[in-house]
Amino acid sequence: MLRRERQTLRIRQLEALMAVTTNGSITSAAADLGVSQPAVSRLISDLEKSLGFQLFDRREGRLVPTQEVRYLQPSVERVLELMKQIADVSQDITQRKAGHIRVACLPGFATSHLPKVIADFLKDRPGVTMTIEPDRPERILEWMIGEQYDFGITDSFNGHPAVQSTDVDVRTVCVFPSGHDLEGVSEVTPRELANEKIIHTRRDSDFFARLSKTFQSANVELNSHIEVRQFTAACDLALKGVGVSVVSELDAVQYANQGLSYRSFKPFLPHTLSLVRPILKQPSLVTLEFIEQFSESLNPFRVDSGKH
Repeated sequence: MLRRERQTLRIRQLEALMAVTTNGSITSAAADLGVSQPAVSRLISDLEKSLGFQLFDRREGRLVPTQEVRYLQPSVERVLELMKQIADVSQDITQRKAGHIRVACLPGFATSHLPKVIADFLKDRPGVTMTIEPDRPERILEWMIGEQYDFGITDSFNGHPAVQSTDVDVRTVCVFPSGHDLEGVSEVTPRELANEKIIHTRRDSDFFARLSKTFQSANVELNSHIEVRQFTAACDLALKGVGVSVVSELDAVQYANQGLSYRSFKPFLPHTLSLVRPILKQPSLVTLEFIEQFSESLNPFRVDSGKH
């Protein structure tokens, strides 16, 4: 006995099968599918040849599915539903409404500025999911080089051939608890901080080096009191009245309604954020859109080059 060669079924053939099954005629099926009657007849004929059995019986002017078709119908419906789901998801991806984004960030961002940006971004994108992983700059760089994350928010980035980076200079301010004497000045310089206990970033950080230099240039001693890794920790401590600090305005505004006050710090001392991503890893459309939205969220805090 010769073995019949198995032929690949086409989705359009299955659509024609279900259209004729539902409508009971070639004419109505063609109208539903938006094709000609001969096209539907050809699809049904080709499908019968592929399957090796008759699909319809004619009874009282209607095409009635055979028992074999009745047996196949649940499977065909599942296939067509799956194809519809794939088409819907593909459209969502094209319209940036689906996908997964992996973001690595400085620990302070995970609890301050970033959550609001994410909430706004996901509001109209129910199919998008995200992973947020906070860690130190060195670890974020490793993840970018290893292409483990799509996007990173870091500082102290000195460049790497496998990582694309965009630097954003953010204004800095002096933070202190509400009711402090510094509320009486419009801007804070090292002289106003001569008798203050200073909360500052790590001594090996670029920002601390530049802050120290501004104090030295003003012939004012920087009264180091507490060393922290993140600006958010400095804000928390200043809020509790254990000292004052010079931090990114981006972090200071998160505490504005909690009893923390701040004033512009002079001389000009920006904090540089680096927005990074792997060069060789092609980002998805939704990832690029998130990076753009996050970058735009920094606009109110960016240094205006004409005003310093």
